[in-house]
Amino acid sequence: MIDTSFLHHLDRLSLIVNKRVTSNYTGEREANYTGRGLIFKDHNMYAPGDDFRAIDWKVFARTDKLFVKRYEEERNLVVHIIVDFSGSMGFGRKTTKADYASMIGLGFAYMALRNNEKYVLSTFADKLELFSAQKGKKQIVSILDYLNKRKPKGKSNLADSLGKYKRLINSKSLLVVISDFLYDLSQISEVLRRYKQHEIIFVQVLDKVETKLEVEGDVKLIDSETQESMHTYISPLARKNYFGMLEEHKAKIKKACTEVGARFFSFSTDYPVFDAFYEMLKS
Repeated sequence: MIDTSFLHHLDRLSLIVNKRVTSNYTGEREANYTGRGLIFKDHNMYAPGDDFRAIDWKVFARTDKLFVKRYEEERNLVVHIIVDFSGSMGFGRKTTKADYASMIGLGFAYMALRNNEKYVLSTFADKLELFSAQKGKKQIVSILDYLNKRKPKGKSNLADSLGKYKRLINSKSLLVVISDFLYDLSQISEVLRRYKQHEIIFVQVLDKVETKLEVEGDVKLIDSETQESMHTYISPLARKNYFGMLEEHKAKIKKACTEVGARFFSFSTDYPVFDAFYEMLKS
């Protein structure tokens, strides 16, 4: 079961998002943004080059002068939370990677609720499963129930799943992807390119066995997604090489994120969830 005791501690933190873009939209621009929360701002004296259709004829009738309407756009931000539930996320004993990832996802949903933002939590493995974006506490309860019943299994393709999800986003959003990110870097880079116009947070979740590898000698390794197994010998040199490869992979993900203005964080399942949120939000 997912531990939710950390949620009330998040009241001390804030989800910082840029919701409103103050603009001088007039005329044709106004039509292009209909339905995205255009709010009347003020009038401006008509000048050559302004859209003639933006003239306020009621003001002209009163003043015999030409004025155009100006607007500011208020974007209704949707927080999109996407959690990896492929077989590899089931790794762990007391707290699996899927458990920890679910807590991170639930925490972002809770803060979106406090900010009165729409939020939607979805999961992916061999297929993408979606929730509708809503507001309110009822959605939090539904998400918690779903996550408690959801079992990590199967193979996944990050680029394919996130490629399908892109069709569901039609305005600037905050995208939070939670995974172990044990994918080829080309898949990760492809996702970042597709979503670079949005705010992106990648949260990597690894089990403490993966981050510390306190194992030596003959071991049997089982692939969580394919169930294929192999016997190997873990020596001190093998451990050193493993840590080098893991840190290199994380560094490449962080570099790819930085290039498009995204943020990347990596946590072990034995790291307190509240501390993880504090680290993410203080930056």
